[in-house]
Amino acid sequence: MTADQLFQRIAGDLLTDSKVTQARMFGSPGLRSGGKVFAFLWKDGLVIKLPQARVDQLVSGGNAERFDPGHGRVSKEWVSVGADSKRNWPSLVRDARGFVAQTAGRPAAPKKRKPKR
Repeated sequence: MTADQLFQRIAGDLLTDSKVTQARMFGSPGLRSGGKVFAFLWKDGLVIKLPQARVDQLVSGGNAERFDPGHGRVSKEWVSVGADSKRNWPSLVRDARGFVAQTAGRPAAPKKRKPKR
């Protein structure tokens, strides 16, 4: 089963819940809950939003990499899980959805602005 096929199967299961909708992130298929994206495909890998401690655990265990969309900054709460760990994708997506549901309604942290020159 390809990464896209597995993601679509996972999405199909979750989309039975009216709170989960489809989204696009970086031009790739994704899922969101409460308006917040929690999972999407990226270069044949699964990218999910999890608590920083869980991201640290996955990375230190060699099961994932911190997600960098290409601008050289990795995110504390986003992790990329490769296709070699597909068997874990369904549970990781459920965890990501639960994490986003917990943070729903909380204001986003203010973005740091670059000083004007």
